[in-house]
Amino acid sequence: MAFAVNTVAAGVERARRRIPEAASLAVLQVLGWAEREVPDKAVRPSDLASALEVHRSAITHQLKTLQQAGHVTLTTDPADRRSSIVTLTDSGRHELDRLAEQGLDRFTAFVADWDAADVRTLADLLTRFEESKARVGNPHPDR
Repeated sequence: MAFAVNTVAAGVERARRRIPEAASLAVLQVLGWAEREVPDKAVRPSDLASALEVHRSAITHQLKTLQQAGHVTLTTDPADRRSSIVTLTDSGRHELDRLAEQGLDRFTAFVADWDAADVRTLADLLTRFEESKARVGNPHPDR
């Protein structure tokens, strides 16, 4: 099981590095989730870095790229003028939808010859696996 999970994780990581849009999708997904689930909460770059478990400099670079593309706006945080508030634009929502659809198409191709019951079983087991991981937590919090 560990070999299979590590092989899948390594493949996802390789794809993430090869596909420039993968980092954008991750940032847009967090912003989209925040917009839906906590609409009044201001999202700062540090919040994104924390949610994605990346260094702040990586988020700064990604936000600059997304801002230049018109997918996010950055405004000065009135509560802390040293920080910014990140907001998803209509263009960003459209890009999030486009990238999500592209991802779904790709995953659909991966399991195109599977029975629907097998796809549901995989989804259920992956969800259960994530829930188990969350319960156990990180045994090495300093890493």
